[in-house]
Amino acid sequence: MRFRLASLCRLLLVLTFCLMTAATARAELRLPHMLSSHAVLQRGRPIHVWGWSDADETVTVKFHGQTQRATANRYGQWELWLQAEKAGGPYEMTVSGSRGEAPIVLNDLLVGDVWFASGQSNMQIPLIGFPGSAVIKNAKEEIAQANHPQIRLLFVPLKSSPYPLDDQSGTWTQCTPETARTFSAVAYFFARDLQRHLHVPIGIVDATWGGTPIESWMSLKSLASDAGFMPVFMKRAEFAAQQTNLKTIVAQEKAEDAKAVAAGKPKPEHPWHPDQQSWNPSYLYNAMIAPETPYTIRGFLWYQGETNSDDAWVPSLYQRLFSAMIEDWRTRWHEGTLPFLYVQISSFYSPQEHWGEIRNAQRLTLALRNTGMAVSLDKGLRNNIHPPDKQTVSHRLALAAYHLAYGEDGTWEGPLFEQVTREGDALRVFFSFTKGLHAEGDAVRSFEVESADRRWHAAHATLDGDTVLVRADGVSAPMAVRYGWASYTDANLYNGAGLPASTFEAQVP
Repeated sequence: MRFRLASLCRLLLVLTFCLMTAATARAELRLPHMLSSHAVLQRGRPIHVWGWSDADETVTVKFHGQTQRATANRYGQWELWLQAEKAGGPYEMTVSGSRGEAPIVLNDLLVGDVWFASGQSNMQIPLIGFPGSAVIKNAKEEIAQANHPQIRLLFVPLKSSPYPLDDQSGTWTQCTPETARTFSAVAYFFARDLQRHLHVPIGIVDATWGGTPIESWMSLKSLASDAGFMPVFMKRAEFAAQQTNLKTIVAQEKAEDAKAVAAGKPKPEHPWHPDQQSWNPSYLYNAMIAPETPYTIRGFLWYQGETNSDDAWVPSLYQRLFSAMIEDWRTRWHEGTLPFLYVQISSFYSPQEHWGEIRNAQRLTLALRNTGMAVSLDKGLRNNIHPPDKQTVSHRLALAAYHLAYGEDGTWEGPLFEQVTREGDALRVFFSFTKGLHAEGDAVRSFEVESADRRWHAAHATLDGDTVLVRADGVSAPMAVRYGWASYTDANLYNGAGLPASTFEAQVP
């Protein structure tokens, strides 16, 4: 009996010790990855600071003469807002808890403008290019000169998730030749243009993944908002089923490569195999977008659409998908009118795909408020899906930013279709942004008209003031007109600012 009682007492002591240890265990005072030294905090707007600690702990944040406090909820989550600041820095931020742990000190913080860049490979491609497949124009010189203390870069690591994450990894760095070389070229050139023009610190977040469809970047809520998006789920389920044998296929391809090398022959070409997880609807939103949404920003940069051009049914949905994503991202950032600037996909020889339809869908998305589009038709290459001239594309994005984000006057778009009227056997096409309308070369190219039998015909196009007159041999009553529609096109219509006209298609009223 005494032995049993002693054993019971020892057990109770152990349990009591464990309970006391658990009760006194502390959660680490922690900030999200976006709040790190060298960060740029958004100027002119309340600054959001958030993190994790013990439940009910009081957290104090000190920054540039401000002191704010917050109390963590029962899950250890806390947040607070600092008053808006003007551009400046460098500053220090101190975050301390009420339970005696060492404070977190962030150094070299700047206050300026933060832009969030996302999309697939043409936004992802870094200054050093993709080894063996793509290069950036003047890359060596650009990298050597990429020393900009007032530009800060944050790379979001490639990651996918079936559910939204609350944090990621990666921290802010100063822009140097070493850090810029592996950073998005489009985003870097955009930041450089803005910093030189505005003379304020610029921060860029790079959340990109090559070869990815738009639905991967959309929240599940936005995808569920339209019953018409169901084909997206059906197609991706089919894709997932096809990938079940991927390991076997890759093993066979490696065996074929080894056999060719042994025979002294070049390796055979194999089809590209996208990462299955990066193609799942919402998986990239969950891992690479959701954790960033609490951070206050100035606007978005987007370059994507090539992957969605491969299925005939997708282009017809792309405008709706794209519009839903834009509105959803703005909602997630609690900013209903944040400028959303994007690059219209370029020109590339891909006859079995539908690049013209995607470009037109992107043009139609300009109906959303505070959106701007950089046309890149003239920078595409017939046999390279990654055009090397990212400087020009980025400058066109910057022109849109100067107007939409900063309220400056000037021309920021190329000629955009407005309306078409019939004049006998010809069609007269009207555009906006037409000052200085001209064709590069001897004649206006890349116009087509549709006849009553629904066939498209190459058309003769002539400039007539700020309009274009279009007609085709043998077509007496054209029903529709389009421009720059082929995946690879020699479209050559510009305005006086040197900005190219967008692809479009329109029915005659």
